[in-house]
Amino acid sequence: MIQCNLRPSLLAVACSVALMSSIPSLASDDNNVFSGRITDSSQRVYFEGAKVEIVELKRSAVTERDGSFRFDNLPAGDYTVIIHYVGVPATTKQITVTNEKPAIKNYVIASTQSDIENLVVYGQRGGQAGAFSRQKNALNQLSVVSSDAIGQLPDQNAAEALQRLPGLFIQRDQGEGRFVGIRGIDPNLNNVTINGLNVPSPEAGVRSVAMDVLPSELISSLEVSKTVTPDMDASAVGGSIEVKSLSAFDRQAQSYSFTSQVSHNVLFDESSPKLSAGYSDIYELNNGVELGVATALSWFNRKFGSHNTETDGGWSHYQFEDSITGQDVEVFGAVEVEQRIYNIERERLGFALNFDLRPSFDDKFYLRTLYSEFSDDEYRLRNEYKFDKGAIDSSSLSINNASFVNAEMDRDTKDRYEVQKIVSIVAGAEHQIDDYLMEYSVGYSKASESEPNRIDASFRGKNLHVGYQNTRTYPLLVQSNDAHSLQQFKLDEITQEDNLTEDEEASIRFDLTKEFIWQNYNMQWKAGAKYRHREKFNNASLTVFDGSFDLNDSDVLASAFGTANQEYNLGDFGPGLSRELIRQYINNNSAMFDINVQESSIESAGASYDSNEHIFALYGMLSADINRWHFVAGVRFEDTEFETNGNQVELLVDDVNDAQSVNINQWVVKQEYHHILPSLNIKYDFSDSLLARFAYTETLARPSFSDSAASQLIETEVTSEEGIVETERKAEVGNPQLAAYESNNIDLSLEYYPEHIGVISAGIFYKDIDNFIVKKEVQDNGQWSGFKEVIQPVNGANTSLTGVELAWHKTFESGLMLGLNGTFVDAEDTLPNQSDTVANMLLGFENNTVSLRLSATYKSKSFMFEDNNAGVYEDSHTQIDFSSKYYFSDTIQLYFNAVNVTNEPYRVFHGARQYSYQYEEYGRAFELGFSINSL
Repeated sequence: MIQCNLRPSLLAVACSVALMSSIPSLASDDNNVFSGRITDSSQRVYFEGAKVEIVELKRSAVTERDGSFRFDNLPAGDYTVIIHYVGVPATTKQITVTNEKPAIKNYVIASTQSDIENLVVYGQRGGQAGAFSRQKNALNQLSVVSSDAIGQLPDQNAAEALQRLPGLFIQRDQGEGRFVGIRGIDPNLNNVTINGLNVPSPEAGVRSVAMDVLPSELISSLEVSKTVTPDMDASAVGGSIEVKSLSAFDRQAQSYSFTSQVSHNVLFDESSPKLSAGYSDIYELNNGVELGVATALSWFNRKFGSHNTETDGGWSHYQFEDSITGQDVEVFGAVEVEQRIYNIERERLGFALNFDLRPSFDDKFYLRTLYSEFSDDEYRLRNEYKFDKGAIDSSSLSINNASFVNAEMDRDTKDRYEVQKIVSIVAGAEHQIDDYLMEYSVGYSKASESEPNRIDASFRGKNLHVGYQNTRTYPLLVQSNDAHSLQQFKLDEITQEDNLTEDEEASIRFDLTKEFIWQNYNMQWKAGAKYRHREKFNNASLTVFDGSFDLNDSDVLASAFGTANQEYNLGDFGPGLSRELIRQYINNNSAMFDINVQESSIESAGASYDSNEHIFALYGMLSADINRWHFVAGVRFEDTEFETNGNQVELLVDDVNDAQSVNINQWVVKQEYHHILPSLNIKYDFSDSLLARFAYTETLARPSFSDSAASQLIETEVTSEEGIVETERKAEVGNPQLAAYESNNIDLSLEYYPEHIGVISAGIFYKDIDNFIVKKEVQDNGQWSGFKEVIQPVNGANTSLTGVELAWHKTFESGLMLGLNGTFVDAEDTLPNQSDTVANMLLGFENNTVSLRLSATYKSKSFMFEDNNAGVYEDSHTQIDFSSKYYFSDTIQLYFNAVNVTNEPYRVFHGARQYSYQYEEYGRAFELGFSINSL
């Protein structure tokens, strides 16, 4: 990784001169063109990823998503063309190249219709064939999920579809896949694009894109690049995920689809509807101009929930003097333990509308739009048992035997409605001018998360008889009758929030490609530039009410809002609290409540910031096909200008003078950094079925917005003891001067594609990551004199990881399908969200009548963070899903899916598995639906 302090304009001139001077003469006496499209015998479907080879010239090309290919600078003559596509026997054609401009022709693959009809008509065979063809013929290491494959398993969103690929894992929220990680790398360190446009994140503080916002029905394919090329964004320490939406030119003819589904959640006995539809067609305009229109709509309203138990602050050692024996006794226990019930309604609405204009085969214009809206309506009930560790002794509490102790208990609610939106619009064009390909695009994307009028209400009870037993799976809370009497709980605090996060990005891109022949070898150079401007702000507005709740000179008790006893799988929860009655009471009386002005100001100003990034990139690359060798080498330059605007918030608590004050000052920081990033991708074809890859790449990842925000929360406390005045200062601060993660990556793999649809692959990868960001105590670094404790994210030392990636997928002629993949990582240090083992299994059968799939995903434990001097780990997770389809005809299907068949919970533990930090159950879900799809 080479850092460079040149200004972008000077570097642009230098790179351009060096690139152009290194290119051989591009003039050619042979300017003939051979182009066309690869299709099936019905000429309704185009095939992306097919390899078209001119035998005599040893030249090859890979088809685009519309099945098109093109060869420039061909000598006139007769040639043999071989077309390769996974799952279909090689197809041989004879062509004649002349000096006349050729007509665009469709080339049919497969010698007979029976060779390919199953690929076109039915299920996952066609999807896998297309995905493997694109993977096989890519110049970098690529994994692909096609739209056909997405529909074969019960995956509700893009994240869940990606988890089936080798090396990929997901982080779940309420049992649903949300964030995607690659090869053990935290999702924040990956890049996500939609139709080539970078996707901002709707959530505050992070760069990782919550991919549960994207319904699977809007997606044409998902591509995961595990090695990058210079024309790709460098922000991909783990890899880069490209989401491609629909295009009318994916097919030649009119196409349509419609799906209707109902799902049922067993835990909460709730049923949920889902509808989706898609349509595309190509219209012939004047003078042979073609206009392609593709649109898709998806809507899903899901009602479900979860049962949960957690410890706040984890488990600790407590020492006390036994009141009977006088001996010192040590107990390992939790001070705060919680029971939670979540009632959730999630609604997804997705819409895509795409236009493709083709005035000629050499000119393409496109407009891609995607809109996704995800709402999360959540009402949470929580019982919080607060044990005073000073009361823990052998006569009052035995942790393991769940004796009772007098303790405090909170019953509180969270009433939140959250909406996340993503808008993506990109317009661009491609022009083939002689043997130059010019591409350009302009794009705009915006992600937002709004949380209007959130209400948290807390009721406190004291001197209640409660306890818990550690069952090694989760703490089982026990209580006497008084703890379940709502008369014992008084309204203690209300918090209202109106939060808004927005993340916007605008970009412009230009690329120029030139094909040429050097020493009878096919060569290509490509150069380009890209500019991105990104702005992310988090506006937190929080009001804390902590008094004057009395009605008619009496306390407001929880019993005024009580509901029936709650069903709860993890113990005895007791009665609930009414969402409607609490909100009604607050709306009617909030004008009379006491506002804690200081706490409200601290929470609001401390969490608010506005950050801007300007990223300018230049690249140059050279591709070469030399016999069986295929090379892509080049360099990318990225310049980053970063500015963040936040607040320094200080709370002064003066016990000597019985005074408190809050000081808020604006804090603005700017920084600029540059990177020069070389890369090399090599592919060697032993045969048409066996190939090897090697890659050396350098990538980066910019710090998360929360870590780099201009934010300081400082607490100063002045006390007096025996006439001596002491001042204690603590702080938690952001770090706008953080350097970007820098990663040197080496990849080596071997891939074998048998005659029928399938792949066997093995790979080794190594990542050496510099500037890894961790939160540490920094009060002794010379910048925080007089502070007792300062917590700040800082750049740590180098860390590295080594991994092995194995995959086997085979579709047999009998219809049996088997798939296994596993990724095994050995990391030098404990990395956040990194699992040592990720694996998938698929067992299926498919013919012209039925399709059956049984799938399993496994992710080993992963480190999350440190709490109370011990690591907090997400436990291993194994989920089994089942899907089935019955084909009434070529176009009408009935399906049934079972999700989370074994009712796998979510587990988090503190230090060791017997000390549960969080345990959550979601229940099974069943889906029944039908779909109509044109051929």
